[in-house]
Amino acid sequence: MDSGRIGEHGFLADGLSAVLVDRAGSVNWWCPLRFDGPSVFARLLDDDAGHWSIQPEGPFTTERSYVEGTLVLRTVFTTRHGRVALTDALALESGARGHDIGMRSPHVLARLVEGLSGEVPIRLHYRPRFEYGRVTAYLDDHDGIIDASVGADRLSLRGDVPLRCQQGDATASFTVRAGETCRFTLAHAPTYDSGPPSLPDANQVITNAVAGWQSWAELHRQQYGGLFGEQVRHSAIVLQGMTYQPSGAIIAAATTSVPEQPGADRNYDYRFVWLRDFSLTLQALWRAACPDEVDRHFAWVANATGRVGDAPVPIMYGVQGERDLTEHHLDHLTGYAHSQPVTVGNDAWKQRQSDVLGEVLDAAWLMRHYLDPITPDVRQLLYDLADQAVLDWRRPDSGMWEARDTERHYVSSKVQCWTALDRAVRFGGRLGDQSAVARWAAARDDIHEAVLNQGWNERLGTFTGAFDSDRLDASVLIMPLVGFLPAGDPRMRSTIRVVERELSHDGLLRRWDGDPAGFVICSFWLVTCLAQAGEVDRAERLFRQLAGRANDLGLFAEQIDPTTGEHLGNFPQAFSHIGLINAAGQLTEAIQRRDAAGKTQQPMPAGTGSTEGAPT
Repeated sequence: MDSGRIGEHGFLADGLSAVLVDRAGSVNWWCPLRFDGPSVFARLLDDDAGHWSIQPEGPFTTERSYVEGTLVLRTVFTTRHGRVALTDALALESGARGHDIGMRSPHVLARLVEGLSGEVPIRLHYRPRFEYGRVTAYLDDHDGIIDASVGADRLSLRGDVPLRCQQGDATASFTVRAGETCRFTLAHAPTYDSGPPSLPDANQVITNAVAGWQSWAELHRQQYGGLFGEQVRHSAIVLQGMTYQPSGAIIAAATTSVPEQPGADRNYDYRFVWLRDFSLTLQALWRAACPDEVDRHFAWVANATGRVGDAPVPIMYGVQGERDLTEHHLDHLTGYAHSQPVTVGNDAWKQRQSDVLGEVLDAAWLMRHYLDPITPDVRQLLYDLADQAVLDWRRPDSGMWEARDTERHYVSSKVQCWTALDRAVRFGGRLGDQSAVARWAAARDDIHEAVLNQGWNERLGTFTGAFDSDRLDASVLIMPLVGFLPAGDPRMRSTIRVVERELSHDGLLRRWDGDPAGFVICSFWLVTCLAQAGEVDRAERLFRQLAGRANDLGLFAEQIDPTTGEHLGNFPQAFSHIGLINAAGQLTEAIQRRDAAGKTQQPMPAGTGSTEGAPT
């Protein structure tokens, strides 16, 4: 596809939606109203599904970077005629700063072309296509403003150069000389619920976006003082960019249907809020940014979840808490790298995934001081999740990898049920009465015994993915991360050694044998295990190797092909950036412990590791 590979894209955000723009200056993805809404540019999934490109005529090379502390992207094109810079930003509300950014963003994309040297011919191609490329609007030129209105949506484009409209597209050719600028502003508004979209000056949009993002970054600059600070702080900004600010919901990724393997059919919509990803993101932001809005985030979870009954706890939602995310296919789209089906919605919302119970309670325990006093609705939520864990740990589920064939007794799900109950017991009287705490403690101990007996495979010398199974699964690496087993337990040491030996290739860890590529967060889990086990130098080398696999803008997809280095899966992926932040923090703490002891801990054999218990 002309749109290029997913890892070639940059990421813009405004607290409501995301834009993906490639190295050639083409905007290939934008769902203006909200992350999980219909697109107006979806070239990522089909060449004819809409894009907006601004690029030099003829051959060029590019260098890109974010303006420091922002998600404002600057791309410098070098040609035989000279150099130009293209700056792209989604608008924030004028004057919004700190935690207010993204609350009332105006659905505006600004693009600024600046001549740096010489005289560079530029071509612009504007092709809006509404509702995932289903609808082509008529374009009308009114006093230099190009309007595209169809159905419920309206786009207005204003620029410093005249555009020619023909058959639903607008084009322009112009030359930018050193010292000159050309400004373009594109705005979205509902067709019937408001007047024409506001078209602020592109310079003002970019200046305000830089100031807004930098004000957020400055609030959190001193929060993290560990190793790899630049990568950690950048990942925190990326996670903030993946937050739907009106509700506080944090999406798993900005795209849908980018496959785990090109040409294959595991093409899912990740533009929703998984309780697992949400909770782990909160923990990462607690480490890398600040916990100022913990109350608001947990209030969103409580409001979205409602009262927990006998049915499985909902594991995912729309950005405003919508429950029904039934998926359907967009058969008119060819798909990313011709990978079909292209999917909107995600039927995983119907699954039982028992690990989410532990992730939510673990996040609450970690940030308990910021939740104190616990509001009644959050207390009830945590109480209900603990009670659900008492029941669910005995049931099979779909697991954290969301298997769509058969439910199984996944070890990681049992371990996270243990985590839920362990944290509930730690909360004690702040969460439940004496009988409730006793009930949780008894079930917690039962889970521990069952996992040790049924999750351990003596023949293989490892914990396996499910009870009484011989299939390896990298998800068992969470066991020491949540404090299920002490770091020195010989079964954990052997497990990490076997998992690394069998599932790792060139530092990238697959989830299971047959997984098409390395799963980024699993690879960072391995870093954490090695660091906690005393293999600090090797953990640091592995971290640097993994961090170096980010694209040139420090962004990660879900998976990476260990042979080609190609990013695979939806993008950018919250899970991957969570893994980087937490691994950097754990590695920092391991080095501090080693240095405080005044000597290097006895190293473990290659491929082994463990961690200390959960935060207390």
